[in-house]
Amino acid sequence: MENKFMQAALKCAEKALEEGEVPIGAVVVSDGKIISRGHNRRTKRQVATAHAEVEAIEKACRKLKSWRIPECEIYVTLEPCPMCMGAMLNARIKKVYFGAYEGKGRSLTAQLAAANLVNHTIEVEGGVMEKECAEILSSFFASMRERTKKENQ
Repeated sequence: MENKFMQAALKCAEKALEEGEVPIGAVVVSDGKIISRGHNRRTKRQVATAHAEVEAIEKACRKLKSWRIPECEIYVTLEPCPMCMGAMLNARIKKVYFGAYEGKGRSLTAQLAAANLVNHTIEVEGGVMEKECAEILSSFFASMRERTKKENQ
C-alpha cells in the first residue's frame, strides 16, 4: 500500500520537474484514499512556503473543512524540512512516510515529530521507495549543474 501512495507522490514530483521546479511531490491519504496532491512550486510562485507538503496539506484541509486532519497520513518524496514538519504537526497529521533522506542532515524530522511541540506527535517512516525518490532528485541537480557549467563557459 505504501508503494502505491509513494508512486502517486512521485508522479507529483514529475509534474514539478516538468515545470522546472525541484522535483518533490506529496499526497495526503485518508481512509486509504488520496484526498489531495501537491508539488514544489517555489520558483513558479516565487513564494518560500510553496513546498509540496504545504500545498497538499492546504488542499486536504479545504477538502475536509478543518485545519485539523488527524485521520490523515502524508507521503512525500523527500524527507520534510522543519517548516513542513511544523505544518504537519499543526494539522495533526497521524503519520508521514518519506522516500529519500535529506542527505545534509538539515531536516530534524525525527526530533520534530517526537517533540510534542503543539500537543501532538507524528509517526515517521523513511526510506519508502528511497531509490526512486532519490534518483529523480539526483538527476535534476546533475542536470542543473551541467546547465550552469555550460552557461559559464
